[in-house]
Amino acid sequence: MTKSAASKRHLPTSPFKAPVAPAAKHFALGDQVTHDVYGLGRVVDVEDGVAVLVDFGSAPMRILSPYAKMTKL
Repeated sequence: MTKSAASKRHLPTSPFKAPVAPAAKHFALGDQVTHDVYGLGRVVDVEDGVAVLVDFGSAPMRILSPYAKMTKL
């Protein structure tokens, strides 16, 4: 048997602390960002909660949410 990757539900009666949900990342037009694969770039367009379009100099790339490899500088 293998364990599923889905997160488990926290019961309010549990003596253990509830897991902390990761904070959603929000990007605005003009934000300077860095990406693990593409490097430094600037946010050109924002699709609310779905994706951001980032100009990395060589080519614009559409980065999908949850933006795991991208951080705001």
